Amino acid sequence: MKQKTPYEKYAERRAKKTPILRNCILAFLIGGCICTLGQGFTEIFRLLGIEEETVKTLVPVTLIAITVLLTGFGIFDSIAKHAGAGTLVPITGFANAVASPSIDSKSEGFVLGVGAKMFTIAGPVILYGTVASVVYGIIYWITTLF
Repeated sequence: MKQKTPYEKYAERRAKKTPILRNCILAFLIGGCICTLGQGFTEIFRLLGIEEETVKTLVPVTLIAITVLLTGFGIFDSIAKHAGAGTLVPITGFANAVASPSIDSKSEGFVLGVGAKMFTIAGPVILYGTVASVVYGIIYWITTLF
């Protein structure tokens, strides 16, 4: 095993200790609150007599809209600072990942700013998610041939 340099030892002593248990609990609670909010919207839309298929569309759209608004007002970042991975619930995390670079680059214009930088964070997620689904689909197709 490689011997640590004096600087590595110094940096290790000076590094802030991460409260892992506290972070896990906060992530669990905030992520759970986001999911509970989504379930709450589901129940409200059902009570309003909206068809089930429409509810399945309205809930994600509502969560995305709320996330984008909170990101625009700088509130989502404050929540994420305390919640950590709890805000990475797929819909809200992805909406924030698309909205943040767009908001940050709006001064560069709609084409070269917002349009060009919108997917700088979310782009790799889309790319590798698509590639993974294609690979999975091919494997599934091959296994069903026999």
